[in-house]
Amino acid sequence: MRNWVDRGRIRPFEWLVSPRKVHADQADIDTPLVRELLAEQFPQWAALPLEPVDSGGLVNAIYRLGSDLSVRLPLRPSITDEVRREQAKLAALAPFLPVAIPSVEAIGSPTDAFPGEWSVHRWLAGAHPSPYALVDPRGLATDLAAFVDAFRRIDLPDRPPAYPGERRTRASMVSMDSPTRKAISELDGLIDTRAALASWEESLAAPYDGREVWVHSDLTPSNLLVSAEGRLTAVLDFETCGVGDPACDLFPVWYLLPANVRDEFRAALDVDDATWLRGRGRVLSQALIVWSYQKDTNPALTTYTRHAIGEALAAPQ
Repeated sequence: MRNWVDRGRIRPFEWLVSPRKVHADQADIDTPLVRELLAEQFPQWAALPLEPVDSGGLVNAIYRLGSDLSVRLPLRPSITDEVRREQAKLAALAPFLPVAIPSVEAIGSPTDAFPGEWSVHRWLAGAHPSPYALVDPRGLATDLAAFVDAFRRIDLPDRPPAYPGERRTRASMVSMDSPTRKAISELDGLIDTRAALASWEESLAAPYDGREVWVHSDLTPSNLLVSAEGRLTAVLDFETCGVGDPACDLFPVWYLLPANVRDEFRAALDVDDATWLRGRGRVLSQALIVWSYQKDTNPALTTYTRHAIGEALAAPQ
C-alpha cells in the first residue's frame, strides 16, 4: 500500500490497468471490476476516486480508494475464510505493536465476476524504503529492532504457526532445502552458485533449540513503510505471521540495513550466532526462490532480492 500515487501523475488510460501478471492462474482484475464490486457491496464508497497501486506484491492487487482507504483483491481468489482470519489476527496484534499495521474495514463477498473474498483496508501513509536511499539508517534499524522485540513479546492464547506446515526444530529449514537448491541451479550464470551453496549449507547446519516466538516472517522492504525522515511508520502483510523461529525476523539485515548498523540491530535483539546464521539462510533461500520465479515478470521485486542475495553472500562465512 505505497503512498506514492499523485493524481497529477496518473498516466493516460491507467484507470484500466490490471495487476502485473505474476501467476499463470491469476485472476483478471482491473479498475472497472473493482468499481463494480464496490457499487454492489459498499455503495457508500463507490463514488470515491480509485487508483491502481503498483505494489510489486505477489499475493494481492491493491487499489487506493479515496484518501483514507485501499482495496485488496487476492490475485488467486479463494472462498475460504482467510480474509476474516486476517481481520481477527490484525485486530488482536495491533495493541502490542509500536507502529501502525493494516486494519480491515470491510470484507467483500465472492461474486460471479470475482469468485473470492476481498477486503477494504485503512490506508497507511508512507513509502517503501530502498536499501540504496535510506535517509536515517540508524534510526530505521532502531525502529525495526523495537518492532521485532515487541512482536516477540506478544502473549496471546491463539498461537498459529508462522509458515503453516513448517514446525519444530530444524524441520522448517530442512523443508526449504530442495527448493533452495533448485533455485540456485536455475540462477546459474546469474549468481556465484558455489558461494550460494556454501552459504546455504552453513546456515542449514546451524543448530536450533526449537524456541518459538511471535514473528512477522516477511520484513522485506515491500512490507515496510517509512516517513520522509526515514523512520518506520507501518508494517504490512501479516499473512504468514505466527509463532516460529526467531531467525524469521532478521530479513531487514540483508534486505535493507547497511553493514555499519547491522551490529546495532543484532545487539538490540540479542541474536546469537546460530540464529544469525539461520536468519541469513532464510533470507538467502527466500530471495533465491523469488528471483528464480519472478526474474522475467517482476523487475522491481527482483531488484530487492538480488540485493539481499549479494549482501548474504558477502557476509563472512
